Amino acid sequence: MRSSSFFQPALIASAILAAISHTAVAKDTDDNIEHLAIFGSAQAVNDVPGSAHMITEEELNKFDFTDIMRTLTSVPGVYVLEEDGYGLRPNIGMRGTGQNRSEKVTIMEDNVLAAPAPYASPSAYYFPTAGRMQQVEVLKGTSSAMYGPRTTGGVINMLSRQIPDEALAGQLNLTTGEDGYAKVHAYAGGSGEQVSSVFEVFRYQADGFKDINNSDRDTGFVKNDILAKVRFNSDKNAAYDQELELKLKYSDEDSDETYMGLTDADFAADPYARYSASQLDNMDTTHKQVQINHLIKINGRFNLMTTAYYNDFSRNWYKTSKVGKMVEEVQEDGSVIEVKKFSSLGSGGTEIASDYDRGAESEIYAQVKANSRDYLSKGLQTVLDIDLDDHQLKFGVRYHEDEMDRFQWVDEYTLDQDYQMTLDVAGVHGADSNRIDSAEALALFVHDEYTLGNFIINAGLRYEDITLERHDWKDDLARTQDPVKHTKNTVDVWLPSLALTYRVNEELVLLGGIQKGFAPPAPGNEEADDEESINYELGLRYNNESLHAEAIAFFSDYDNMHGNCTVSQNCADENVGEQYNAGEVEVKGLEVKAGYEFKLATLLVPVDLTYTFTDTEFLNSFESKLDTWGDVTKGEELPYVPDNQLQFAAGLVGDNWRGDVLVRYMDEMRTIAGSGDIPNDEMIKSRTVVDLAAHYNLAENQELTLNIDNLFDKEYATTRTHGSLMAGKPRTMTIGYKYSF
Repeated sequence: MRSSSFFQPALIASAILAAISHTAVAKDTDDNIEHLAIFGSAQAVNDVPGSAHMITEEELNKFDFTDIMRTLTSVPGVYVLEEDGYGLRPNIGMRGTGQNRSEKVTIMEDNVLAAPAPYASPSAYYFPTAGRMQQVEVLKGTSSAMYGPRTTGGVINMLSRQIPDEALAGQLNLTTGEDGYAKVHAYAGGSGEQVSSVFEVFRYQADGFKDINNSDRDTGFVKNDILAKVRFNSDKNAAYDQELELKLKYSDEDSDETYMGLTDADFAADPYARYSASQLDNMDTTHKQVQINHLIKINGRFNLMTTAYYNDFSRNWYKTSKVGKMVEEVQEDGSVIEVKKFSSLGSGGTEIASDYDRGAESEIYAQVKANSRDYLSKGLQTVLDIDLDDHQLKFGVRYHEDEMDRFQWVDEYTLDQDYQMTLDVAGVHGADSNRIDSAEALALFVHDEYTLGNFIINAGLRYEDITLERHDWKDDLARTQDPVKHTKNTVDVWLPSLALTYRVNEELVLLGGIQKGFAPPAPGNEEADDEESINYELGLRYNNESLHAEAIAFFSDYDNMHGNCTVSQNCADENVGEQYNAGEVEVKGLEVKAGYEFKLATLLVPVDLTYTFTDTEFLNSFESKLDTWGDVTKGEELPYVPDNQLQFAAGLVGDNWRGDVLVRYMDEMRTIAGSGDIPNDEMIKSRTVVDLAAHYNLAENQELTLNIDNLFDKEYATTRTHGSLMAGKPRTMTIGYKYSF
């Protein structure tokens, strides 16, 4: 299962890039980050008219998280739903949008849409490798309209490794830990007068913290990620300062992950067990990306940044989707025969798997579905920045195409009395699902930041014109005939936003804004209704040398909210890929963030607090086949949105060492729409999890690290979205060594 073939192209690319970098001289990298980032600098975050947070490289290094969901808990208004414990398939939501597969959040890497098919299939199972990122930016509210298509919740932009300023610089980071965890992270590069480059390798793996009953198979993963960048700068004597950067990225993943959780009774007995019916479950992915950035600077007032990008993502999640057993069936002639009866995981299949492992069944059957899909995403975008002193103008346009090609099948197995799985019926490739969902989108925006004394007025307008199609060939596996079903929907929308900040003094800023939020319908939404909302926010931000704080109240008034039906939400096979309209929904809440650094003798003591309160309500009754919604009655709350979230972090910093502790609290939350007290079988209980990190500098360029996730070994459930309980990661200790040059 574990492949190391990626090292061959890695070594070749490394040699090429080392040669390119050999003649490097110093160059300002910050100027390059400026055009790939939402925020050009930490100071710029303070002037954003809404909730804006930058997680710097220094902050990322404190706990050395490879799980983006652990990283994002420091940002108020962000909700995460753990699934596999390692963050391989993040579920991220913002301001009550819902978290399933991060489908309601715009995810970018280096200012480019990162989802495999952000329009045609937003809930795809890919996320950039968070552990190799140099900076993470989160923007919510009125300013997010520049970064669609989804603007109600917000934007996450991750900055990949930038080319070093120095002639030659790099780092080697080695980590090992419990449950077979290991990480190798290395990069090297440098900047020259006209040619600069960097090469990076990131590989991490684990055997997993779960044990499959009656089996010695792993439940872990291996993920490889390779990045290469080459930048060419114009000659100093050129008429215009220009940069051309080529970015190449390759990643693959092999993970033995499942959708099959545990019954409540089995979870109570051993939350880290897995049923033997899930022993073949495996995710296999490959991702390739090409990105070309061109920047031209004209007379100090005009900058034009143009990016062309191409993403190719393939994956096959081979996993048990139904479990069955022999039952007696009465025929028309009165005779009784035994037949196989299969049940989905959320409708009795998990219970059959549990009975089998406890010896109540001597033989059962499993349908293992190959969720095989290919994704393509490509586009061209350009942004013109104009500096007119009091007016900072941006004009942007993006043409984008993406598609998801589903070609799935189902194999049938017998699990015998020795807990072995034997293939009975090999499925026909494409027989389960045989369709292509696609989208074409043209987006334009204009944004003006007008400074008038102590006031900053931000006005924006975004336009999206989207064509969505579904071609379904069903039983025509060769696709030689016209599709059996073809749907085509066209959507266009204007999205205005207006925000105001007022600088009371050098330390205190008041802010507020209003924005029209939007999410496009999916190809499976036959009514083709947009998700639209009007979003309001009002707050203040305070900063001085040692104290930073902000409090922002938000209110989202949905005219129509979407719910996407996925297997991860325990949807029936025939409904997967469909999209349901919930109608009117209200989400309101409060985000608080505060940090302070004080001295204790010769030590520094930084502390940080993050708090989010959220209240949600469906404003109309409706019926849906979405498992987490079901039949909704007016006044019920949204599922998987906790009322309260709190995080407290504290550190102790010495001359050549530091230690940090992180305490995260998540309130209880309901797993199905409802109101009043939450029934036990529809609840994820509240939890408090503590992480610990320590750093010691052996020398100026060498460091030892110690990390303990879930310090007190808290056992907790994370989700029931698969029709059963999934467990969070137990206490896990890792130690690392870092060498920089």
